[in-house]
Amino acid sequence: MLGTQLTALHDGALPGVDEAVDLIAGFDDALVNGFARLGEERTAALVALAGAVGGTPLGPAAAEAAEKIGAGSISEEHLTTLAGARTALFGAVHDALLDRLDSALGRTRAAWEGAQPQSTDPLAGACRSWLAELAITGWRGVDHDLASAADQAIQNLLAEPRLRRLAMLLDGLAAELRASSPIGAMARLPARRWADLWARASLLTKTGSLEATERVSGRLLPLGVDIHEHGTAAQIQIHAILEPQGRLVRTSVAAAKVDTISGPFVWQLLSSYPVLLGALAKRLSLEITDMPLLPGGDLLWQEGKASSGPSSDPFAAARVQLSGASAPAVPPLERHPVRIAEPVFIEGYRSDGHTLQLDGASLAFDLDRLPTSGPLTPQLLKASTACIGLMRWDGGQWRLQPLAVQANVKKELLAVHNGDWAQGPTDQKVLKSYAKAGDPVAVLKERAGRLLRK
Repeated sequence: MLGTQLTALHDGALPGVDEAVDLIAGFDDALVNGFARLGEERTAALVALAGAVGGTPLGPAAAEAAEKIGAGSISEEHLTTLAGARTALFGAVHDALLDRLDSALGRTRAAWEGAQPQSTDPLAGACRSWLAELAITGWRGVDHDLASAADQAIQNLLAEPRLRRLAMLLDGLAAELRASSPIGAMARLPARRWADLWARASLLTKTGSLEATERVSGRLLPLGVDIHEHGTAAQIQIHAILEPQGRLVRTSVAAAKVDTISGPFVWQLLSSYPVLLGALAKRLSLEITDMPLLPGGDLLWQEGKASSGPSSDPFAAARVQLSGASAPAVPPLERHPVRIAEPVFIEGYRSDGHTLQLDGASLAFDLDRLPTSGPLTPQLLKASTACIGLMRWDGGQWRLQPLAVQANVKKELLAVHNGDWAQGPTDQKVLKSYAKAGDPVAVLKERAGRLLRK
């Protein structure tokens, strides 16, 4: 990425984006107080949201839903329709932002083909009723009993692999609501986040999962690893180039965890993927054979269909091939600004550890996304001159989430990657620190073994 590309990325406000976000904010405010007691102003906010999609196939249904809910006649179908209208509006914002990014990068992107599959699974119906009750009550009215009302329905979903995506989303939302109860006493609510989760879950109860449309073989060149760590789960998402097609793809593996397992120890939870972790730690390419690929560019990782390949320098791959790689289409339900995470390569900049400067243009680092389970630090960013990262839209501006950097450390140019600790920390200070603290994974395994022997 060049300075001129950064300048093009910031070239004025995008028409309609601020107005669309304002309409969504009005809907979210109504959701805070509940659809059972809207009042004139919040009823008008629903009507305005419906009007924004009036020229689409969703328009008539959205207008009817806003009118009925404003009159006090609330049904699950009406709520799902407005969730769809909100999602469509955010989808338009996403498309405008991604189009500008693709134009600045000169990146080609496949067009979406086909439709989102529909589903009427009865197990999802119980959760849809809970989501409707949340919307009618409003976040301010949620107490511990309502937050926990869907627990049994969520457990039923978790038992079905085909519904695991919806189950994890609902489980996370319910956990946040329980932890925040009584919500009426909170000074400030994460209204946008909870509305995002509510709308997405509402639509997932009516849609099926996307199926793999093709199987691919070739050489996978990892660019970087995005590490997601939460209290109950950990996931790594690898962004890579698939040769010989020259396509950008992602692949992910995940594991359940507990709060006491954090930092570099999360890698141990993924030990059932030795080929993948070995390639990350040793900076190797991967040979894959007949691996399923979803239409949105996600490889469904199957360890048995992969083997280690020759050494692969992510910076060399990014420098030579990333600019010409083609990007996948974005599935309908993934079209949200917060989900933009496009791999880019930038070099020749100056950094203060918070922002990089290149040819008069600037770009902020997304420091909040630096994981504790990898070696990247603000100090390394300050010393860096090249970065492989993900372009994200956050807080109304573009930010760069670093996945790997080249930095001058003690007059030596070092390449440091998030995946360097995939087979354990390589930093001696970190090793000594964790040796003193003890290995929580080993302790939990020992305790579990003791219980099983009794």
